[in-house]
Amino acid sequence: MDSPQFEIHGFSHVGKVREENQDAIRLCSQEEHPLGTQGHLFGIADGMGGYANGAMASDMALSALFEAVYQDSRATVAQRLRQGVQNANTLIMQTAMKEHLPPMGTTLTAVHLHGHTLHLAHVGDSRVYLVRDKVTWCITNDHTRVGELVRMKLLAPEKARTHNQRSVLNRCVGLELFVQPDIEAISVQEGDLLILCTDGLWSVVQDEEIGRMAHEAANLEVFGQHIFDLAMERDSDDNLSVIALRLHQLDSSVPAPKKGFSFKNLNPFRRFGKNLDNGNSA
Repeated sequence: MDSPQFEIHGFSHVGKVREENQDAIRLCSQEEHPLGTQGHLFGIADGMGGYANGAMASDMALSALFEAVYQDSRATVAQRLRQGVQNANTLIMQTAMKEHLPPMGTTLTAVHLHGHTLHLAHVGDSRVYLVRDKVTWCITNDHTRVGELVRMKLLAPEKARTHNQRSVLNRCVGLELFVQPDIEAISVQEGDLLILCTDGLWSVVQDEEIGRMAHEAANLEVFGQHIFDLAMERDSDDNLSVIALRLHQLDSSVPAPKKGFSFKNLNPFRRFGKNLDNGNSA
């Protein structure tokens, strides 16, 4: 059995405009959850609801999700992720009512790695990118009005970043009684790069730029610094958060999913490197 080995780096920063950081990230602690037991969970959340309330919502959401995933190993990973998102939703709503706070909510996006299987749980407009063979894929859908327009082919994808309703969510955690997360199982391979980020970053950095910078950086800490500097240079008006994960060696004893996520319905973003195929999308 090959022990899993991966490189990871994450950061969350207030940015240059906001007064408080309402983003939150959480990385699986190898001390709390030893390698090879129940897999490794990484999550990112972008809170809303005004200053402290948004920060509270994002932090509570990640805590509830991690507790659910690592609490009951009898349920499947997909079941635990789904329950974790619903627990987060309930906790935020109950806290707001109990403390007489205005409504608050958050995006919630997480990946769980076990062997060659990556489970994805997603609500909102934070994103997950997969970089493989110099091709960048966005494997999440933005749960926004603008995202719906793009999927309906009423708006070009490149227009989404600058649309004046880019951040208007139509699905989030904490504002309605029930929430329906996207849950997917994805087969991953050694050498894959995974990048989770909030919209404060992807709104000012192009998808292919994210993939290229992660691929070309000497290590993921360098990548984090470079992408942060670029987002600040381009005057991002929001908090900035990233988790980057490079898969070096996977546990071969855990089989890949027989069925699950398919890339056939996705448009890969531009290849980077010397072989650009004359600049056409892959």
